[in-house]
Amino acid sequence: MKLAIIRQKYTPYGGAEKFVSQALQTLSESDNLELLLFTRKWQDSSNADNKNKKIFEPIICNPFYIGSLWRDFAFLKSVERKAKIYQPDLIQSHERTPFCDIFRAGDGLHQVWLQERLKHANFWQKLSIKLNPTHWFRLAMEKKLFNSPRLKAVICISQMVKNEILLAYPHISEKLHVIYNAVDCQQFSPKLRKMYRAKICQELNISQNATIFSLVGSGYERKGVKTAMLALAKIYKKNNEHGQLSHLIIVGKDKHLHKYQQIAKNLNISQQVHFIGGVSDAKPYYAVADIFVLPTLYDPLSNAVLEALACGLPVLTSEKCGAGEIVKKFSAGLLCPARDENALAENMLHYISLPEIRTNASKNARIAAETLTAESMRNELVNLYLSLLKNKKCNF
Repeated sequence: MKLAIIRQKYTPYGGAEKFVSQALQTLSESDNLELLLFTRKWQDSSNADNKNKKIFEPIICNPFYIGSLWRDFAFLKSVERKAKIYQPDLIQSHERTPFCDIFRAGDGLHQVWLQERLKHANFWQKLSIKLNPTHWFRLAMEKKLFNSPRLKAVICISQMVKNEILLAYPHISEKLHVIYNAVDCQQFSPKLRKMYRAKICQELNISQNATIFSLVGSGYERKGVKTAMLALAKIYKKNNEHGQLSHLIIVGKDKHLHKYQQIAKNLNISQQVHFIGGVSDAKPYYAVADIFVLPTLYDPLSNAVLEALACGLPVLTSEKCGAGEIVKKFSAGLLCPARDENALAENMLHYISLPEIRTNASKNARIAAETLTAESMRNELVNLYLSLLKNKKCNF
């Protein structure tokens, strides 16, 4: 079987891109599976196993572009041309690609993301969003994709995403399959705490008696960094002792870093908030934490939440995070509405003041993560591919 995967760009900081890397590794273990990767640029170190055996063939599709609209359009046209040459049996796209057999809705629905952004946007922000041609192009591609007769299956990375697609496109209900991402419970483990807690506390000048919250994610607006800082400030104001002994570590990239640093300064919590920036390995910052916080505006799943669960961290996230359904199912943390700093502050203070409940949530977090194995993910994906191949017709 020749499977083509489409992903425009890989970055070590992106959760969706890390999934592609993990999927390529796990899928390559299956018999009779040849993997093609259509991409602009691929910098993944997993292209070879320990024996230097190549596990996929990257097909570079990198036409010239200026601006995001031209970039997306040109990439899809380039992939379409090259797919006709390589003739894959199945095309699985991680982009909004109308000519794919399988679509992995790793970014959720663009229309839902825009709805969430518009809820609290000011007039000029709303105008900018509504007049942006890139958004119109993505919405058009999304609609064309879900109405395509070629589309055979949609991989929803959470039940939340499935419900959103069902609401917008009820006619494809039979094509929707919920397959959660896997998490490596060997790499991400409570054992990391002994390796990194003291070291990171010393580097950041944090008392080891402090309660440390970690937030991992690039794109601060979407990940709810401001909400997390506002909640921390409320804890400080409500209970000065807890506030002084509570710290927030923020790991991830954002082009407006100085803006968020100024917010922390204005809230008088500059000493409690630590901006780490983008890192290729976030494990030390899970390990140093007591609690993981991610009040995301919209996140179809969040690999960071899965990694935090594997490290045995209670998770405080928003109701618009798909991974929240796993947190809730296993009683491994608490959910609250996105942008609700009051509710988030209450949840944070709940775990600060009740260590026994925090301990139970920590145990449940690890149990939840252990259900998300690479083997399970691989088997679900391969079974889906095999079922589609039974009735597969010529693509082009």
